[in-house]
Amino acid sequence: MTRTSLADVACSIARATDLFGDAWTALIMRDVLLGVGRFDDLARDLGISRKVLAARLARLVEEGVLERERYQDHPPREQYRATRKGEELFPVLLALMNWGDRWYAGTAGAPARIHHESCGQDTHAVAACAHCGEELTPHNTDQLPGPGGRIGPGTEVVAQLLLKRATRGAEERPAAG
Repeated sequence: MTRTSLADVACSIARATDLFGDAWTALIMRDVLLGVGRFDDLARDLGISRKVLAARLARLVEEGVLERERYQDHPPREQYRATRKGEELFPVLLALMNWGDRWYAGTAGAPARIHHESCGQDTHAVAACAHCGEELTPHNTDQLPGPGGRIGPGTEVVAQLLLKRATRGAEERPAAG
């Protein structure tokens, strides 16, 4: 079955999900960021077909999320490493891990821990305001239109909602003077 591309939707979540929206891609990135980069090791760890793994890896390389690195010349062998773009997926994976630990870990507890080497403590990721450090929640944030926003496929209702919020906010702000 052919999947509909979300690459042209004026939404960063849609565009990111277009690449990162299947479980195999997330798990490949988990493994690569943990240091598992050889094709055979990835296939064995994930239990994924070689054909599916090759396709996902090719797409991640094409998108600049992973790069191939030669580790043996005879016979030629390569492994995969995260680029800077790929490393920036780490907080996304941590957020998924937090949510999975909270809602699906079961009575045995979380399958893995995150240990922050700088302070020596086990921790978890928190989405926080880049300006004041307060935790971001759906209750203390609002989304407003950005410069690349537009009404179109995938944003027919959301874009209008954001525009309405921006207009409401502008009417509520005092005029400069």
